[in-house]
Amino acid sequence: MNRRRFLAAASGVGLTAGSAYVATEGLPGTDADAALPRRVETLDAPGSTGGEATVPTPDAVTVVDLFATWCAPCDDQLAIIDRVRGEYDDVSFVSVTNERLGDTLTREDLVAWWREHGGAWTLGVDPGSDLLAAFGANGLPYVAIVDADGTVAHGQSGLMDADELRARLDALA
Repeated sequence: MNRRRFLAAASGVGLTAGSAYVATEGLPGTDADAALPRRVETLDAPGSTGGEATVPTPDAVTVVDLFATWCAPCDDQLAIIDRVRGEYDDVSFVSVTNERLGDTLTREDLVAWWREHGGAWTLGVDPGSDLLAAFGANGLPYVAIVDADGTVAHGQSGLMDADELRARLDALA
């Protein structure tokens, strides 16, 4: 009987210590720093300059499109953004993939895909999925609209149609 009491007490101490750790340090394996803004690498592509960019764009309403080249609905979302983008000169548009560049998808492949699909704004890569975590995205495509103060006004997985995108931008612009 003493052995059971000891094990129960040891388990209780372990759970208490573990709970205290999570309360002060966050869950292991999660990015406690997954907050906005984030820096992403940008590629030299149509409408995009190679280097780095802050997402969301400081002091500007920003549409952030999280996508993958293998995602068919992402192709559709890109076309929707392209149709709407020309109507909003003061809004920053940024598309970011979390795909890792290397043997199966090269920078050249991504730029060719971008060109083929009509991309003409900032193109970024986030292989660590930091933006996905920061936005709490649970699927692709994911579109976030961030106000000029850096507050996420709206975010959603799945397609955002042109009318909804316009309405949400009109409310902020």
